[in-house]
Amino acid sequence: MATLVWILQILLAVVFVAAGLIKLIRPKADLQAQMGWVDDYPDNGVKAIGALEVLAAIGLILPALTGIATVFVPLAAVGLILLMIGAAITHGRRKEYPFVAGNVVLIVLALIVAWARFGAYSL
Repeated sequence: MATLVWILQILLAVVFVAAGLIKLIRPKADLQAQMGWVDDYPDNGVKAIGALEVLAAIGLILPALTGIATVFVPLAAVGLILLMIGAAITHGRRKEYPFVAGNVVLIVLALIVAWARFGAYSL
């Protein structure tokens, strides 16, 4: 089970580093073609979401690797759950239901990591 949790942590970290860096690096105008939801948020809001995604991805991996402040691993997973709930609400309002399904999958994966790292498989 511990191996599965590590795989999920790495998978989530890769997904959120990539998604977060795209939001941080690319201007909002470039993101509008791929991510229509950015029209609903100011530029700083999109950058903040990207920064939170990158920080959560780091929080999933770095504390576990170093053994320092390992409580941040499940907390990072909970942060991602909250971000994805907000994303699902945004996509649902825009009737972008395939994206909502993707958000639900990411929520479930992050829930597994949070449950495992707060519980029996804590670091």
